[in-house]
Amino acid sequence: MMLTGSEIICECLIEQGVDTVFGYPGGTILNVYDALYQYKDKINHILTSHEQGAAHAADGYARATGRVGVCMATSGPGATNLVTGIATAYMDSIPLVAITANVAVSILGRDSFQEIDITGVTMPITKHNFIVKDIKDLVPTIRKAFQIAKEGRPGPVLVDITKNVTAEKMEFESQVPEVIEPRTYTYSSKELEKVVEMIKESKKPFIFVGGGVIASGASNELKEFAEKIDAPVTDSLMGKGAFDNTRPRYTGMLGMHGTKASNFGVSQCDLLIVIGARFSDRVTGNTATFAKDAKIIHIDIDTAEINKNIIVDLGVVGDAKMILKELNHMIERQSHPQWLKEIRDLKERYPLSYDQTELTGPYVIEQIDYLTNSDAIICTDVGQHQMWAAQYYHYRHPRQLITSGGAGTMGFGLGAAIGAKYGQPHKYVFNIAGDGCFRMNMNELATASRYNVPIIQVVINNHVLGMVRQWQTLFYGERYSNTILEDKVDFCKVAEGLGCKAIKVTTKEQVAPAIKEAMEYEGPVLIEVVIGKDDKVFPMVAPGSAISSAFDETDLKNK
Repeated sequence: MMLTGSEIICECLIEQGVDTVFGYPGGTILNVYDALYQYKDKINHILTSHEQGAAHAADGYARATGRVGVCMATSGPGATNLVTGIATAYMDSIPLVAITANVAVSILGRDSFQEIDITGVTMPITKHNFIVKDIKDLVPTIRKAFQIAKEGRPGPVLVDITKNVTAEKMEFESQVPEVIEPRTYTYSSKELEKVVEMIKESKKPFIFVGGGVIASGASNELKEFAEKIDAPVTDSLMGKGAFDNTRPRYTGMLGMHGTKASNFGVSQCDLLIVIGARFSDRVTGNTATFAKDAKIIHIDIDTAEINKNIIVDLGVVGDAKMILKELNHMIERQSHPQWLKEIRDLKERYPLSYDQTELTGPYVIEQIDYLTNSDAIICTDVGQHQMWAAQYYHYRHPRQLITSGGAGTMGFGLGAAIGAKYGQPHKYVFNIAGDGCFRMNMNELATASRYNVPIIQVVINNHVLGMVRQWQTLFYGERYSNTILEDKVDFCKVAEGLGCKAIKVTTKEQVAPAIKEAMEYEGPVLIEVVIGKDDKVFPMVAPGSAISSAFDETDLKNK
């Protein structure tokens, strides 16, 4: 059938199984939006309040579903407003396709109105990007973009399409998308045999998992593997939910704000098996001292991650699910009762704790955890509230925690929560934000109210930039430079003005009723929780220190 480029874009999206797109129109992409009007029964377009919100929503949709998220924007500032969201997806290996339009080929490169070289801008933060100047290249490019976004290590792909291509016509023929198989050709049986040998020799094995386990759908294989080799399990922020946080062998998160049980346990193990994690500096602390008494096996889909941050004894490159399946067939059941007792003792000696007499962030997270039966999707922004959400909610399944790990993007959570709710409409979706983060993209409450998206926005309001203030307290002599937010902003009035229900909480007794009320309400709700400005996230590892030096409030007082 003969279609315009804009109609072909819509047909290609349908062909790829896309049902929801997040975006914002403008001059150069107007033809595409005109086509979307024709396709509104097949493609649900969500108009966000800002292009950055569209990128974060597409990202949240992808994280919640495992499918490719799609966002759209016009040329120039519309396209550049997607950049932070694209970078966020890139750092966390999230499959995303961003479609932008550019000026017509005839005026490209002449500094035309709203012309930006968006492929040049996004080259370092995309897995791949394209500019389409000829309509004959449109179909293969879009199909290739989805393939690249999904295959191997996932990531964002940008497709920039000149305006003339969106208007021209050509013949279009639909086809079934190519099935993308896991990458299994990159590792050898000898490498797996070596893994088995190292496991058999180990007396104190420890498993550390990251977001790659979730991306590969390897949660069940991981559970079997941990039981077979009889090892404790820790995770990164991105790995939350890959292993059920309520299981006895789970020790909590690893790293700067990880549990002492995990940090001390990894420091004492003799074999560390790392699956789908990239040894972020927030995990390793001082790399010279990280797991210094252990042999390290690193299983990852990306060759570039092997020996990048930590030199390992054995690197195995391939899909985590396939590798764990094979290892589970090869390995005989191991037993390490004494080692697991040592880990249990660490967990009992160093539990997570906070001041139970006051209204605090951890208390709010625990109440959300209890009232949702550990089954909600928790989105976060970045800071203290993010760490409390990671520490005190029990993530039992993959894709429950949606957070910006690598980029640490303030303002990420609200757009991501909207996207997650469209991806998982039958789940409760909370966004946990600090007052500093919430200010950055609170305009997306207007999006939530426009479509009556029943998300629950929790603002942990301590009237400061909490995590930065924590560092200023501990490492900068209490010089609170530009981190105090004691102004006249009323978040409840803002939320109501943007069409949402608002509840203010100032005591512990008000927390549970507020959460229940929000869960029962059929629409977007903001809960503002006012806490003290000097609450801190513990345990903590000082920047550049060994993770074995993790400290908490008691340690500071004793010091």
